[in-house]
Amino acid sequence: MSVREFAERGADLELVGIQKRFPGFTAIEELDLVIPAGSFFALLGPSGCGKTTTLRLVAGLEEPTRGSILIGGKDVTSTKAHERPVNTVFQSYALFPHMSILENVAFGLKRRRIGDPIQKAHEALKLVELDHVAQRRPAQLSGGQQQRVALARAIVNRPALLLLDEPLGALDLKLRRQMQLELKAIQEEVGLTFLHVTHDQEEAMTMADTVAVMNKGAIEQMGAPEELYELPRTAFVANFLGQSNLFTGPVVSTSADAITVDVAGNRIVVPTARAQRHQGDVTVGVRPEKVTMHTSAPEARSDRNVVGPARVGDVSFSGVSTQYLVEHPALGTMLVFAQNIGSGPVVGVGGEVWLSWAVEHGFGLEDGPDESRFLDDATTSSIAAQHRAELVSELEEH
Repeated sequence: MSVREFAERGADLELVGIQKRFPGFTAIEELDLVIPAGSFFALLGPSGCGKTTTLRLVAGLEEPTRGSILIGGKDVTSTKAHERPVNTVFQSYALFPHMSILENVAFGLKRRRIGDPIQKAHEALKLVELDHVAQRRPAQLSGGQQQRVALARAIVNRPALLLLDEPLGALDLKLRRQMQLELKAIQEEVGLTFLHVTHDQEEAMTMADTVAVMNKGAIEQMGAPEELYELPRTAFVANFLGQSNLFTGPVVSTSADAITVDVAGNRIVVPTARAQRHQGDVTVGVRPEKVTMHTSAPEARSDRNVVGPARVGDVSFSGVSTQYLVEHPALGTMLVFAQNIGSGPVVGVGGEVWLSWAVEHGFGLEDGPDESRFLDDATTSSIAAQHRAELVSELEEH
């Protein structure tokens, strides 16, 4: 059997008018979403934004208060979890410690009396490059290897849709980055539809074809990772997906090519095509790595914004780059990431600097500075723990 046959039931996922209410709060307000077959789709957001609830609705572990869930065009809203063509890979792996790796992968096939379960399990392990450890127990494998086994166990069932619930959260940073690339490669190899739920921005941007940023039970913005990063539409997306310098002020002039915003006497120009609004008070921004720091006032140019003088308030060296916190008397604290092409930081704390950036790198938002509120950490941690326990229970039962 070729690896492409694993994807024989690949299908679109469609959520139509989904709402989910719990006693005391609404987890999802109104969600419409279409995920094409064969894509790697990430739901990204902080605790309490509704992403895990969305995954549980798709898995059949929760019922929507309102709306429909379709997989491959078939309405599965009322279908029980174990009858849906869906498998879940989650952070805890949930491998059976008393079974060999091969037995773990073949377990579901045997329970459902699928033909030739051992051969199919070997093929799934070959796909994740772990067939050579088929006779070992989970405790004899590293965290990354256990994660690959969990993936093989899910893939061997040939689901139309694979759900990934914070699958790399238990791994250390280096291994997590390695697994990000491996997961993406496996997804491209088998052609399954992956729905990945995570709060890790780098993880979502590294692996997904499309990222949907969730906030307060709704999708704030959706698109390719580069599009969301380079051109965020809201302050929430600008601040959650990376970091941003944001400034708010009235638009004082407009042209076919650009708008000019006055921020406490500083004129900041943004391309019209990169601004969501063109009149009234507008919040504009620029990413920290796009900003250049100067030790003397740079020459004024129409294609660059210049602010200053300002003073460096803090310097953090991180090897590849140096982070500067720059205090501007009118604009407040600005963040600058400078690549280390010399021997280290070029300006110390207290140094006087000017900041500039290309007009083409700026963006204008459709709202003001973000004031989002989420459930408190204790509540979201409790809900997440309950969700994980129920996912494990559901897997072992079926």
